[in-house]
Amino acid sequence: MAVDKSKVSAGFIVVGVLTVFFATGLVFVGPIIIDDQVVKNTVIDPKNDLSYTMWKDLPVPFFMSVYFFHVLNPQEILKGEKPMVEQRGPYVYRKQCRKENITFHPNSTVSYREYRRYFFEPSMSAGNESDVVTIPNMLVLGAAVMLEDLPYAVRLLISTTFKTFNEGPFLTKTVGELMWGFDSKLVDFLNKFLPGMLPSTGKFGLFAEFNNSNTGLFTIHTGRDDIRKAHKVDSWNGLTELSYWRTPQCNMINGTAGQLWPPFMTKESTLPFYSPDACRSLELVYQRAGEMKGIPLYRYVAPKTMFANGTDYAPNEGFCPCRQSGLLNVSSCRHNSPVFISHPHFFNADPVLLDYVLGLNPTEEDHGLFIDIHPLTGVPLNVSIRLQLNLYMKRVPGITETGKISEVVMPMLWFEENGYIDGPILTTFHTNLVILPAVMEYMQYIFIALGLVTTVVAILVYHKVKATGNEQGKGSHGFETQEKSLSYSEKDM
Repeated sequence: MAVDKSKVSAGFIVVGVLTVFFATGLVFVGPIIIDDQVVKNTVIDPKNDLSYTMWKDLPVPFFMSVYFFHVLNPQEILKGEKPMVEQRGPYVYRKQCRKENITFHPNSTVSYREYRRYFFEPSMSAGNESDVVTIPNMLVLGAAVMLEDLPYAVRLLISTTFKTFNEGPFLTKTVGELMWGFDSKLVDFLNKFLPGMLPSTGKFGLFAEFNNSNTGLFTIHTGRDDIRKAHKVDSWNGLTELSYWRTPQCNMINGTAGQLWPPFMTKESTLPFYSPDACRSLELVYQRAGEMKGIPLYRYVAPKTMFANGTDYAPNEGFCPCRQSGLLNVSSCRHNSPVFISHPHFFNADPVLLDYVLGLNPTEEDHGLFIDIHPLTGVPLNVSIRLQLNLYMKRVPGITETGKISEVVMPMLWFEENGYIDGPILTTFHTNLVILPAVMEYMQYIFIALGLVTTVVAILVYHKVKATGNEQGKGSHGFETQEKSLSYSEKDM
């Protein structure tokens, strides 16, 4: 049975054209399908194993590295000389987080408390918790500044109280004691006669209130009703705004809880989040694009205005009373203690702060904070939050423990909380949210190319078959004419 090649070619042309149309349709429909999958996998929903597990259990290792500023010249400081410090550490702790009391609400929000615990990691540390360091005594030097406006006689009485409990201007303790608390008769006395003055009622330690504690009751949006609101804070401890600061703008609770962000980020997007530890909302800005193990990312960093004072950046006026730019006064949420937060080593701060203390050397690589985000999903791939705890101290007449201390913002320690996606969770994330969308994107172009090639080849074959058919038609017509001429000739004979 003869095959009509022209019909076959025409059929291939139709197939090619349909393939092109199909692939062109994928160009428009493909991104919609990808976006739909992203939305499905980023909504906070127990049915979504990948995203829900990442949100609920933080399935990647997270660590806190602590660096102490060991005071080298405490006696000279009391005589008015510049403080000289030496960085000690890191002392590394594995951070364990778990969300409890998870409650979903009809208005597409979910409430929870996140509990945190820290476990010392000797193998990752530069020393042991038994290492001894010297830092300013917050109980003495902090209280001196807090009470400087009291009558002189009262200040003398306070100074006598310090001496009674053998409390001096500097503490020499082990790292473990400074971190998680030590017994102090002065602390017991203050908790008994001045309840509420100190942040804790037990042992006094710089991180005592962080371990085995929670960050408050967060209520955040699941993104079910609007994916643009996913992970954004609806309220914290029942509050939609704070009362620590002087302006409504500074008291706003903005952004997420600092773990995940809404998907579909652009270079114009920012990373706002509320930090209970900093008592305020913070916002990071886009710095550059990058890649981590084949996954595209955007790096967001702290702008120089984050801790700028009200003079250098007017919107921050509400966080005052301020000192030099680069310092955040958190006394209003820290029992009025003269405590300031900054970037480590006063990075991005007023250079005059470096002149007051010897031994600091700020660099962006070591002391700048950043978050690397997968922009399509809003999932952090690599996080490094670095902050420094400082104590404002000076000579206070009547409190002899302050000696002749020059007015200075004294760094005590800085810490880095860091973690990055790795292992099985990275593989799953990479497959579901990077490879599959990329395959779909490439497939549409492959189909377009295949359709075009099929159409072009089919058209060429079709024309070739037609041309061959025409030539054969002409040849056969001439042969018939010749035969007729011969037949006529035979009749004549």
